[in-house]
Amino acid sequence: MDFTTQVSRNGGEPDRWSRRVLVAAVGVALIGGIGATPGRAAGEPAPLWAYGFSTPPAPGDKAIPQSPPSRALRPNEDPLEQTKLRRVAGSSAAYSRVDIRDLGNVIDWFPGDHPPMPQIIAHGSPSLGSAARGCASCHLPTGKGRPENAPITGLPVAYFIRQMEDFRAGRRVSADPRKPNTPTMTLLAKAMTDAEIRTAAEYFGAMKWTPWTRVVETDLVPKTRIVGNLFLTLSNARTEPIAGRIIETPEDEEQAEVLRNPRSGFVAYVPVGSIKRGEDLVTTGGMSVAEGKIVPGKTVACGTCHGPDLMGLADVPGIAGRSPSYLVRQMYDMQQGKRSGASAPLMQPVVAHLTGEDFVAIAAYVTSLVPPPLGK
Repeated sequence: MDFTTQVSRNGGEPDRWSRRVLVAAVGVALIGGIGATPGRAAGEPAPLWAYGFSTPPAPGDKAIPQSPPSRALRPNEDPLEQTKLRRVAGSSAAYSRVDIRDLGNVIDWFPGDHPPMPQIIAHGSPSLGSAARGCASCHLPTGKGRPENAPITGLPVAYFIRQMEDFRAGRRVSADPRKPNTPTMTLLAKAMTDAEIRTAAEYFGAMKWTPWTRVVETDLVPKTRIVGNLFLTLSNARTEPIAGRIIETPEDEEQAEVLRNPRSGFVAYVPVGSIKRGEDLVTTGGMSVAEGKIVPGKTVACGTCHGPDLMGLADVPGIAGRSPSYLVRQMYDMQQGKRSGASAPLMQPVVAHLTGEDFVAIAAYVTSLVPPPLGK
């Protein structure tokens, strides 16, 4: 079965896909990637940091189910602090921490920043009853998401729908079995109707991606703790070696983590030199010229499918400016065969020969790209 046929059977659009698949397949063939078995260099560890962990999973480890929506007070916290109304600059709204944690009734600091939220975005699918959670509870009303989940603003509607179908069918799982929001997404996708999925796709697809993550090259990073698969800083001082990782953390923990302010973004600390190295891999696939001859690289230029500005092309998603943690998770999941949807047969040979250092470099460069101004 060729790529075009497989895409067609998985709900894609053959006419659009066939052109990109043929171009990319030629590029992959040049690097000898077609038919390559996905995998990494022997003994190379998984990028645990991208999944929000610091230690490898033990045999038999599974995700701890995420708590359902609740307005109950937490016994280990001061009741007055949990019920006190809070505000953020520029908003006329006021919410308590109980309101903010209520995943079935999404708070909305800035209603003017996005289209009106439909039921599925603000409250979730009624089919789940009290366990329903709105899409925006994790991905935010603006759809920009957070490092531990996905940035879904501006995704093509057809692509979005395919991903939800993949979650439903078990074709999209995590390479780290402890990642809790992956089984949550599978549960939500199975509960949603086709109409609800399309409504969500059209809502997030109607918005354009704008800058959200600031990239900083550094040898040292702040010391951090991990809470809910998110890195949170213990101090502002950079005292800990970055050690080949990307550390993505809120610019302002109070605003992003406690108040869920959708205007408060993130900073990604990346190794020194990774942006330039990533530019080479992203724009040329690592191709070089030796003695007047072209030497193929280890991968294919990302713009082949994602567009020359990496802002997406037809029903292929944009990747410019998106979370580096998310990008690395997806590349690694593809490499390990954990994503088997319509785009996986094309992406697997593209990432097959990439190392952990390559993943870091590619994500550092791609995230550093600033999307064009709205309307351009």
